[in-house]
Parts: sequence; structure tokens; C-alpha cells
Amino acid sequence: MTGTPEPISPDARRAFEQELADLRAERDAVRATLQGTDADAVGDRADQADELQRADDTARLDARIAEITDRLDGAATAPAPSPDVIGVGSSVTVRFADGTKESVRIGELADDRDQELVTADSPLGHALLGHRAGDSVSYRAPAGPATATVVSIAAPGGT
Repeated sequence: MTGTPEPISPDARRAFEQELADLRAERDAVRATLQGTDADAVGDRADQADELQRADDTARLDARIAEITDRLDGAATAPAPSPDVIGVGSSVTVRFADGTKESVRIGELADDRDQELVTADSPLGHALLGHRAGDSVSYRAPAGPATATVVSIAAPGGT
């Protein structure tokens, strides 16, 4: 690690900015419920527990907002990935030890809707970064050690 934040892709920047806007709106809604209470009012234990939960929610939201803000403030926009070396944004075809081939795209943020996405911080994604077609990589899969060979690298949106 260099101590400076890794560059992020334009898509990841937009996703972080959207998450930041959503978190700020949620935080404002939670804070409004905290400000709307009368500190001198007598309430039961359920009211007090609810108030503590809202305060905890606010602290959690504030922490995530600070984390995203720091990430966005300190990171440059990543250049387009090289067609020769695997980086964030690369589309890669790999052949696993059992002979099966799979095409994956290296991304920064998990997306349940994108079945081809492998995050850069996942074991396979991390192992692939910086490699070229023909390289073999080793990584730790849930079932144990695994290997894969890079068959090809395609430009983003390419085939």
C-alpha cells in the first residue's frame, strides 16, 4: 500500500456518490426523529430503547458517510483498464483447474444483479489484478486453494 487511496472508476465514483446521497437522506430522517423528542418528557423503557437505537443508527450512518467522503475526496479517477494487463474494469476469460471457462468482469463494488462481476478485493479478483493472458494465478477459494489461467482480456464492453 502506498498510503494514498487507490484510484476509482467513474462507475464506482457514481455509485459511491449515490450511496452518499442516500445515507445523508437517511441520516437526516433519523436525526429529525431525535430532534422531535422532548428531553424532559417521561417515557417508558421502550421509548428510551427506541431513542438509543436511533442514536446508534445516526452514529453508524455518520461513520459510513465519513468513510465514503474520505474515499471520494482522496481518490483520483482510474484510467481505463489496459487491454493487456488485468485491472479494475477488465473483462477476463479464465480457465479453472477443472477445465471450465468463465468470463468475469473485475469491479470495485459488489452488485447482486451482475452475475459476471468479481470484485477486486475478492480472492479471485485480487489474484487476477496485474496479470496478462496466459498467466496462471493461485488464490484461496472457500473450498481451499485454487488456480486459474487467464485465457483472454477484453476491453470494457468488448467481447
